[in-house]
Amino acid sequence: MYAIRVKNLTMKFGGFVAVNRISFNVKKGELFGLLGPNGAGKTTTIKMLSTLLKPTSGYAEVAGFSILTQRDEIRNSIGIVFQDPALDNKLTGRENLEFHSMMYNQSRESRKKRIKEVLELVELTSKADILVENYSGGMKRRLEIARGLIHRPKVLFLDEPTLGLDAQTRRHIWDYIKKMSEEDVTIILTTHYMEEADYLCDRVAIIDSGKIVALDTPKNLKDSLGGDVISLEIPDQNSVEFEKELRGYEWVKGISKHDGFIDLKVENADKRIPKIIFLAQRFAINVESVNLRKPSLEDVFLQFTGKTIREREMSQNETRRRMMRRRMGG
Repeated sequence: MYAIRVKNLTMKFGGFVAVNRISFNVKKGELFGLLGPNGAGKTTTIKMLSTLLKPTSGYAEVAGFSILTQRDEIRNSIGIVFQDPALDNKLTGRENLEFHSMMYNQSRESRKKRIKEVLELVELTSKADILVENYSGGMKRRLEIARGLIHRPKVLFLDEPTLGLDAQTRRHIWDYIKKMSEEDVTIILTTHYMEEADYLCDRVAIIDSGKIVALDTPKNLKDSLGGDVISLEIPDQNSVEFEKELRGYEWVKGISKHDGFIDLKVENADKRIPKIIFLAQRFAINVESVNLRKPSLEDVFLQFTGKTIREREMSQNETRRRMMRRRMGG
């Protein structure tokens, strides 16, 4: 059974296509990730599925309801944690939860019990009666997760839930998201953090420039590359002939270049390093460092898009700046 069905969903803003005919299904109880750079179309997709935006074309169902004709039913069935904080800083944590639960017409006794449950889930019971303006960024994120769960939604949307948090706090938020599986809720999470998608998600859709370019479990996506990755640091060097030579070896399954590095997907990689270094010396390539590792979702993204997420974000930011300059006549 599916909690979400998406077919050819498209969103255009004027001449700009933010989401381009994407299709996917999410199983009930699944933690499904939309992984991609800022500006890839992740948040726009979430806004369409949560009925905050009407799609230009295409169709989707959430919790069995149409996003086109059953908006109220969907809104009663979902929870959302937005990128930007949406808490009332002048209320306590408990008061924020109380106010939100009242919007869903929960009885006083039901509200009290549920607030206790979600505060325990995100470990904020001892901080419940403190004003939210005195919460840390991580505490606010945890409270927003609790608020998103207060009405027992069938589907929970988490839009970049750890954006702007330090690494330690991010890890703690991951633990709380993992706990939500006990709530029997389907989760769609958007992120541009590779390790976040890898650690949390049952399946991941990699989205770039409004299109889904790959979709599978994190393990299957990484395994699809074949072999381990040898990363050579060779900044600002002409390596065309060196790369051409490497492509002639059957144990080299793929080559990509980015940020002053050459990444080689290699079978029996640990045994191939001496040969690769020998070839580099033959072609006068100065290798500043060598790193051997298992494939990551970053490698998968690079394989399907030709760029790293960081490079793609820089490219998209530059495109947006050019469009803005044209609009302003600059």
